Amino acid sequence: MRETQQMGVFQQPERDIMDLELQGKVAIVGGGSKGLGRACAEVLAEEGAKVAICSRNRGDLEKTAEEIRAATGAELLAFPGDLDASSTIKDLVAATVGHFGRLDILVNNSGGPPISFACDASDAMLETAVQRSLFYFARMSREAIPHLKAGGGGRIVNILASTVYQPLLKMALSGTTRIGVIAFAKSLADEVGKHGVLVNNVCPGSILTERMLMNIKARADEMGITLEEALFKRAAEIPLGRLGEPRDIAYTVAFLASGKAGYITGSTLRVDGGVVRSVL
Repeated sequence: MRETQQMGVFQQPERDIMDLELQGKVAIVGGGSKGLGRACAEVLAEEGAKVAICSRNRGDLEKTAEEIRAATGAELLAFPGDLDASSTIKDLVAATVGHFGRLDILVNNSGGPPISFACDASDAMLETAVQRSLFYFARMSREAIPHLKAGGGGRIVNILASTVYQPLLKMALSGTTRIGVIAFAKSLADEVGKHGVLVNNVCPGSILTERMLMNIKARADEMGITLEEALFKRAAEIPLGRLGEPRDIAYTVAFLASGKAGYITGSTLRVDGGVVRSVL
């Protein structure tokens, strides 16, 4: 951004527009019908990417796809399915490549693990948590990588959670399973970097999604306070003094997926308003 001054009169700064080099790229976004997934799909579409989105609810998915098409003019593929199933993952990647002819970007976003204290986690909860975290991220990456290589390189961005750094009440399974994804992603980044495939993680903090509101509402009920009071309390714990919006995450994902992030791989970026107190 440049400031200019002529004849002693200050003029508004000229904006330097950063081209993220996403025009015509093809992306898959998991859990794309709502929340963080939808925001990522919207921002990628706004930047000119073609996007395939997947979630369980066909009605919500098709409605989201139509709304993004109308708002951006982008090409979207709505692929309904349960991403906990390995067959869905295989079919999603195949359908995306079959429809668009290539794959450049994979945004791994999934439903969260069950909410539980560590000491109360049942075998079923543990199995679901591992399925939705490590298994999902590993399977999606495994299916996508041959196509990313074939295109001369690409991006994998995993959306995780700040619980990998700082435990939260009843979120033991979130941190436990997602930190395994970070280790997996680091190894994967080492393996595929020579093919131009970059792998990174984004760890959101308190972002205003339906899932977070559900969690805060449950906590408010336990404490005997209103939802509004609980939201205010949560925001007060964050150095920036506010809860995050889904687009705060989506803009970060779009950058990591872009041509401007060509020297970042094997990294994990917190987008949390400063709430995690860890130095590293």
